[in-house]
Amino acid sequence: MSIGLKQVFNKDKTFRPKRKFDPGTQRFELHKRAQASLSSGVDLKATVQLPFGEDLNDWVAVHVVDFFNRINLIYGTICDFCTERTCPVMSGGPKYEYRWQDDMKYKKPTALPAPQYMNLLMDWIEVQINNEDIFPTSVGVPFPKNFLQICKKILCRLFRVFVHVYIHHFDRIILMGAEAHVNTCYKHFYYFVTELNLIDRKELEPLVSRK
Repeated sequence: MSIGLKQVFNKDKTFRPKRKFDPGTQRFELHKRAQASLSSGVDLKATVQLPFGEDLNDWVAVHVVDFFNRINLIYGTICDFCTERTCPVMSGGPKYEYRWQDDMKYKKPTALPAPQYMNLLMDWIEVQINNEDIFPTSVGVPFPKNFLQICKKILCRLFRVFVHVYIHHFDRIILMGAEAHVNTCYKHFYYFVTELNLIDRKELEPLVSRK
């Protein structure tokens, strides 16, 4: 790891505090297993497969929280360079524009500057993963019936962060010597969502050459 990369990623410069799993819980053990597989150099395609005998919802929950933490950190490293002036529209190049809708303040898809979109997105995801009715932490409490649908929406929107960072800010990532870290994180994300069919293939098109 380069000195620049250490300086950036050791700061934990994120928009939000990291969501963690309580030691001793099943999800904490799954999280440790997933992290051990990643750090062992095992093929990323193998690390995303649902372990035998484990619950799909638990496996997805662990990864959604982990990807939120990691992508939040990645965007945090370039957020000073993603401004309303440099990025007046949340986009991934001229072909892809992402509009915000949350069915509360923004009832219709609304064009926003990228940093405003990102703040709304991170706020929205944080609310979801901290909601015990959606991401229960107590043993024996079931996931809601629409849990996977909620996770699909979260992951689809997190993918848009990758699109924006890669297409508009990757020069900054390279200057920090962080491209290997970001590329690994993206490949892990891509293999996970495609292994479990959690994002529509059309949504993945902006970065299809980077998988």
